[in-house]
Amino acid sequence: MSLPETVGQSIANIAPTLTPALNITVVAGLAGVGSWLSYLIATVGLVFVGACIATLAKRHPEAGSYFVYIGRNFGPMTGALAGWCMILAYTTTAVAVVYGFPIFLGNFLSVFKITLSMPELVIFGVLFLGLVTYAAYRDIQLSSRVGLVMETISIAIIIVITAIVVGKHGSVVDHTQLDISHLKFGGVMSAMAFAVFSFVGFESAATLAKESANPQRNVPFAVIGSAVVAGIFFCVMAYCMVLGMSDNAGAIGGSASPFADMTNKAGLPWAAAIVYFAAMISAFACALACINASSRMLYSMGRYQFLHRSMGLVHATHKTPHMAVMFSALIVLVLFLALLPQGLLNGFGLTGTIATYGFVVVYLGVCLSAPVDLYRAGAMKIQHVIYGVLGAALMAFVIYGSVVPYPAYPYNFLPPVFVLFIVIGAIWFSVLKSKSPGTLRLIAEDMEG
Repeated sequence: MSLPETVGQSIANIAPTLTPALNITVVAGLAGVGSWLSYLIATVGLVFVGACIATLAKRHPEAGSYFVYIGRNFGPMTGALAGWCMILAYTTTAVAVVYGFPIFLGNFLSVFKITLSMPELVIFGVLFLGLVTYAAYRDIQLSSRVGLVMETISIAIIIVITAIVVGKHGSVVDHTQLDISHLKFGGVMSAMAFAVFSFVGFESAATLAKESANPQRNVPFAVIGSAVVAGIFFCVMAYCMVLGMSDNAGAIGGSASPFADMTNKAGLPWAAAIVYFAAMISAFACALACINASSRMLYSMGRYQFLHRSMGLVHATHKTPHMAVMFSALIVLVLFLALLPQGLLNGFGLTGTIATYGFVVVYLGVCLSAPVDLYRAGAMKIQHVIYGVLGAALMAFVIYGSVVPYPAYPYNFLPPVFVLFIVIGAIWFSVLKSKSPGTLRLIAEDMEG
């Protein structure tokens, strides 16, 4: 994979278009006219996290990435649990996006007065997953290029329409948003947990290190660069959308289609169809990146025999971990069908939230691992400690904010479900350790390399 293809993995997994189309609703509801500031603080924090990831990616360009990063510094068991969390995170993100696709499709068709029934929307969701799986199975270069091109097109569409809206407003200066003294900093900080959710996936280029032409250069550039680019995009979009709604952030916070509402207010009802079309493109790119990333985590853990050895097989022709790709897709399909009684929108929210738990816990582990890794190698500098401390502090805050105050039904089930998932993983890996101590010893020795 070339540098653009490696960057494409992270950009596609972030799916920047989905933030103005849907994710910004929660941020605006909490932060109000300070939404742009929430995204700015989240951007700075995640750049520190990205710096820690870049440090580890340069030293350990492995397909398992976070499984290897954390395992080499805190032991195979801890590394296995990190991989366990990332498999959950990437897989449930893919499920969330599969739920999002029929929502966007239904909204797109409604502009043309076409209505689809729930069974029809579900069928389109399954077909969507099938196309994503084929692209992931077929060729990593093809899927990464497709992801980058599709996301670039969708972002361009969003930017053009936003520029038209701002042009109709007559000025880009918004004194209300820029008056820092009047921003509600409690809301700004509370919204950061949801702002961070918009970035999840920026780290996924590291899972393809083995397939990158120059992983020591490409992976760090992709991880940090995608966080910076996405962060700038989110800050600008949050600012412009509040501006386009005449500083009425509450209207965005209460909307299921905030970007379409903004274009309608600007007298551009036709733009809604384009926005939903762009969201569908972004959803495909994001789901594809998630399947790619989760399959690489399964591949690495299968190769180390933490999971069935079939997960570590590579297709003779396509050079992809085809069994891991198919297994990832199967998990996504099962979860998608199992949660359908909750409805498409709730399914999106539930799976997206639990995915965030998995990502943030591993981000925290990476921030702690990077300084330790460099210290053991005799290469640690003061800036590495600063990156690790600041990144870990932000992730700890996000974890705290996700459970305090404790979420209401049905989200109240998610924290115990996540803890149960971790316990199951710990039990499984403990059994493996007791039954195959030789295998675990070899893993530990390999991780020291």
